[in-house]
Amino acid sequence: MQKLSRGELLSLEQYAEERPAFRDRVLAHKRDRRLELGSNAALYFEDRLTMQYQVQEMLRIERIFEAAGIDEELAVYNPMIPDGSNWKATFMIEYAEEEERREMLAKLVGIEDRVYVQVADFDRVFAIADEDLERANEQKTSAVHFLRFELPREQSAALQSGAALIAGIDHDNYRVEVCPVANNIRRSLINDLD
Repeated sequence: MQKLSRGELLSLEQYAEERPAFRDRVLAHKRDRRLELGSNAALYFEDRLTMQYQVQEMLRIERIFEAAGIDEELAVYNPMIPDGSNWKATFMIEYAEEEERREMLAKLVGIEDRVYVQVADFDRVFAIADEDLERANEQKTSAVHFLRFELPREQSAALQSGAALIAGIDHDNYRVEVCPVANNIRRSLINDLD
C-alpha cells in the first residue's frame, strides 16, 4: 500500500470545505476495520484512508501548513499504513472506570505481545508491538499500543482464497477468541494484502 505524500493532502482551506463529507466516508470505512476482542479490548486496523484522515485532522487542529511540519506528520503516521504483507492496528484496552482501568493495566503487562490473528488452521501470528517506542514497563501496560501482524505468503493466499480469519488474545489475565472474524472486517483486511 502506497504511503501518503504531501502533494496528496488537502490544504487547510480545502480540507475545511471537504471535511464533513470526508469524515463521513472515513467513519463508514472504519466500521469495517474495528474488531472487538471481548468487552474491554479492540483492534482498529489502519490503512491509507484512516491515516490520511489522521494527518488531515492533525494539520487542521495544529494549524500546520508549512512543508516541514507536514513532513513531520507524514513521518509519524505513514509507518501505520500496511505494506502489503501485513496488517497494522491500534490496539486499545478499554475500561470506562479509571480505578478499574489502572488495576487492569497492572494485571495485563505484556498483553500487547499476546494479541494474534490466525488464518484457518495455520499457526497463530502474534503481533509485533510498539516498534516506534516502548509503551509499557514491568508495573503496567499502556491502554494504547500500535501493532503489526506480519502474514506469511501462504496465509495471505489462503485468506484471499476464502479461508476463515480468527483473532484473539492469549494472556493469563485476558483470554478471548473471535472465531470467525466477521466477513465485512475480513473482506476489508484482505484489501490490505498484495
